[in-house]
Amino acid sequence: MPLTPNFIKKTLDFYFPNPEIPLDYSDVYTLLVAVLLSAQCTDARVNIVTPALFALADTPEAMAKLTPKKIEPLIQSCGLYRTKAKNIIALSKKIMSEFNGKVPNTFEGLESLPGVGHKTASVVLVHAFKTPAFPVDTHIHRLAARWGLSDGSNVVQTEKDLKKFFPEKEWEKRHLQMIYFGRTFCKARGHDIKECPICKKRQG
Repeated sequence: MPLTPNFIKKTLDFYFPNPEIPLDYSDVYTLLVAVLLSAQCTDARVNIVTPALFALADTPEAMAKLTPKKIEPLIQSCGLYRTKAKNIIALSKKIMSEFNGKVPNTFEGLESLPGVGHKTASVVLVHAFKTPAFPVDTHIHRLAARWGLSDGSNVVQTEKDLKKFFPEKEWEKRHLQMIYFGRTFCKARGHDIKECPICKKRQG
């Protein structure tokens, strides 16, 4: 059966009333690097490796002076570490040379940085700059399709549909709630409809 916005919001609020971003960071730059590292990697793993990385360099200026080889051993367990190391160094250099050492606060500026796609830019904008954005990763994309909020055709369409479904002022909270809800009840693998409060309602 179709799920009402009120039901979904109440369910998300019941289980995860005050969600916080699962990545550890201290400022906009360290958030950017942490989000970049989280691609195809768990947030928990990122939080394990970033203390050593940020102890070595936690500003664009300091990071730009390093070589990928210097940071590769620190982030190796994150996967795709050679590409990520290369991008972290490159984006740090570009922040220094083109943005006066400050992480840009627009989609255009962020997406011009090496290794930064639309989802990463959305996370940085909504959490660091409080700019309205609804980050959609593969699992949020999956949940939106399961819940009948989008047709599942592609993440671009899913983002548009979720932005229509939830009021703009709720986007930051709702995307985090969907992340936590998915990990707890609506898993990518071994999804059991009977154990998911939302999917169970939709099927019923």
